[in-house]
This record gives sequence, structure tokens and C-alpha cells, in this order.
Amino acid sequence: MAKRIRSMTSILVIDDNPAIIKLMAKILKANDYEVSTASGGESGIKKLEKNDYDLVFTDLMMPDISGMEVLEHVISKSPKTMCIILTAHGTIKSSVDAIKNGAFDYITKPVSPSELLVVVEKALKFKNLEEENIRLKKELRGKYNYTNLVGTSKAIKKIYNLIEKVADTDGTVLITGASGTGKELIARAIHYISNRSDKPLVVVSCGAIPEALLESELFGHEKGAFTGAFKRRIGRFEMANGGTIFLDEIGEMSPALQVKLLRVLQEQKFERVGGTKTIHVDLRIIAATNKNLTTAINNETFREDLYYRLNVIPIKVPSLKKRKSDIPLLLDFFLKKFQRGKEKRVTGFLPVAMDAMIAYDWPGNVRELENVVKRLTILCEDQVVSFDDLPEIIQEKSRSVQSSDEVIMEQDLNFHEAVKDYEKKIILEALERTNWVKSKAAKLLNINRTTLVAKIKKQNIDINDAAMG
Repeated sequence: MAKRIRSMTSILVIDDNPAIIKLMAKILKANDYEVSTASGGESGIKKLEKNDYDLVFTDLMMPDISGMEVLEHVISKSPKTMCIILTAHGTIKSSVDAIKNGAFDYITKPVSPSELLVVVEKALKFKNLEEENIRLKKELRGKYNYTNLVGTSKAIKKIYNLIEKVADTDGTVLITGASGTGKELIARAIHYISNRSDKPLVVVSCGAIPEALLESELFGHEKGAFTGAFKRRIGRFEMANGGTIFLDEIGEMSPALQVKLLRVLQEQKFERVGGTKTIHVDLRIIAATNKNLTTAINNETFREDLYYRLNVIPIKVPSLKKRKSDIPLLLDFFLKKFQRGKEKRVTGFLPVAMDAMIAYDWPGNVRELENVVKRLTILCEDQVVSFDDLPEIIQEKSRSVQSSDEVIMEQDLNFHEAVKDYEKKIILEALERTNWVKSKAAKLLNINRTTLVAKIKKQNIDINDAAMG
């Protein structure tokens, strides 16, 4: 495996001394690196303009173009390429200057094989870490980009627009909505498409941390500030410096802490618990709550001045019950999420199952829907979810809706009979389309052949009579 990785690594050696070039090329090729050479700076720059290299070794003192000029070219034209300086003992100071200007390292002549290979490994390791860091940041941005907030309803589109407008501002955002509606996802989307995205996003659940500990958690404390404070602790506000802090369940914060938070909002400064030094921070605050803060103000459990400081940019997230048109999209999104990389795949819902999922009110909102889909992908035996696969509570809700449906009442049918008739109808239609070949009909319905045979038997469908009819 190591050799395969090395063979993908391309190295360019630039020097005006043929003996140095020959020695370095021999050492590197013997260790399975791809090596190109250039006799002088001008020749090296021409090769750099035509090809991409992972590493470049360049002599510092060359008659035509200096190693510093080669370094400048690499930094401006190929910033992902690592540049290592070749130097004689008398020019080490110049090599250190080159490192200050962007070179990764330097190596002295005469070149030692072991030293050469060590510096190559160090440079490649650093390069891989940087590339991995860039990849993870892109992945993180993609994961929390506002376009991944699933839905096309009018309410969700309004939230998309708000996120775009406020992301690159420093305005404080207050996100309100019932539990499970995706408030934290919106906060993350705002941060990861903002100009603070390369700085920390610190998440604090104010309701999950005991009140006695929350002050220290947010503001930090000095050694000896209280019993058990054996050393200084940095708080979440300091951790978020330069970035964003998301204060979830802000309505659970005590009045005493609300006063300290108000100061941070107004002045961007505070003191650690037990400390006198004022800490200055530059951060954005996003808060969220499932409580009605206006009611809390009337009950004197939440400060009115803090509310207005937080509510600069309000974002109200609707419950899933109020955006049912988004449910099919959410179901598809979560099916793909939970089936990724698995051999067994649940690809969709039968119409009657989809109708039942839409009819359900989802009191736990998107979080509840996500958990139901995860359960279905584990337990469902077929490629499509049937009505019988759904949790009992969703089936019961669907039955109550169907029992009041005027069409069903006019036909004097109950829900089970309607479902049975519908199932029989689509099975017969699939059989007709496939000339009564069960395996083909099962494939068309996205169910196993054995499941289809069982359903045909349960429906008392006589294939011979039906085909003749």
C-alpha cells in the first residue's frame, strides 16, 4: 500500500549541478517516487507551467533564475505544491528567509539519503493534512449549506432567503419554533455560509446544563473560584472568539445569567467566574427557543431588554404539520441518508403509506419523522414501505382521517376494505402489464416475488380466471 501511494507522488528537482540532480533522482526513484528534473531555474519554471507536482526541490543559488524566484512562482501559480530549498552550509540564513517567504523546509548539500527521505515524508504528511482539512471544511459547508434544509414550501423558502440575507452580517439571530423543527440546523447553516465559517461554531444547550454550572460553562472560571475549581477553565464564549456561539434553549437561562449575557451582547466583553481581568471577544450570537418569550417576559422569567437584543433578526420555524407539502421530500432525503452504503435498500413508499405519512400530524416534527424513517429502513423487508410497515400510531391517524372521507362514506366502505381493494387493484394492474409473470410483476411493484405470491393468496386472486377475463 505504501508503495502505491508513493508512486502517485510527483517530485521535481531543480538544480544547476548535474551530479546533485542525478543523486537525488536515484534516491527518490529507488523509493518509488515519480521524479522529474530540471537543470536550472528557467527550465524548472517551464516544467512547473506545464505540469503539476506534489513537491519541488530547488537550489537556492543558480545562475539564470534563483531559487527564491522559483519559490515565488510556486506560491503564486501552484500554492498546493510544497517547495523545499537545497542549500550549501554558507547560505543557510538565506534558506531560513525562504521558509519565512513560504518554503516548507530546507536541506543542506551534500544531500544525505536518509535526510532527503525524512524531509519528503514530512512534507507529504503536512500536505495531506492540509488537503484533508480543506476537504473536511468543504464537506462541512456542504452538509450545513442552506440548500440542504429540505423543503420547497413557502415557509421554508422564506427561511432560505433569510439565511442568505443575514449570513454575512453580525446581526444577532433568534430562532423560534417547536422542538424538532430544525432550529440548530438553521443556526449551523447561517454559520457555515457566513464569513466566519473558518472560525469555531460553539453549541451550548442552556437547558441541558445545570444552572450552577452554566455560568462557568459560558464564561469560564479562574483557579480557586469555587470548590473544585483546581485550574483555570476557558468558557464557551472564549472558545467561540472570531466565530459563532449558538445558545439553544435560551428560555431556560436564569435571570442572573441573563444579565451577564446582556453585557456580552452590548459590549462583547466579560470576566471569568472569580476573575477580574476583562475578556474581549469578537463573535456572533445565535439563540433559539421553543418557549414563548413574550409570555416569559410577562411572567418575569425573561428580561425584556435581553429579548430585544436577541430578537434583532427573528426566524420562526413552522411545525411540520404546517408544511405537509415538504413531507415527501423529507422522506426521500432521509431514506437516502439511512440507506447510503447498504446493500438492502428501501426506495420509497406505496401510495397508501405515503398518504398515511402525510396525514399524520408529527408532534415531534422533523426529528420524529427522521426517527420513523430510520426505523423503517431497518425493519422493512421490502423495497417499498407498505401501510402495514408503518408505526401503529400513524396507521390509526390515517384510519381516522379515512373514516371521515366523503368518498369512502358514499361507497359504504371502511378503511381496511379500501386499502384491500386498492392493493388488489395495483397487483392486478402489475400482472396485466407483465403478461401475468409473477417475477416481472414483483419487480414492477418493487417487492419480492414471495411477498407478491403471499399477497395474491391473501387477496384470493385466481390468476387463471383473471388472465382469461
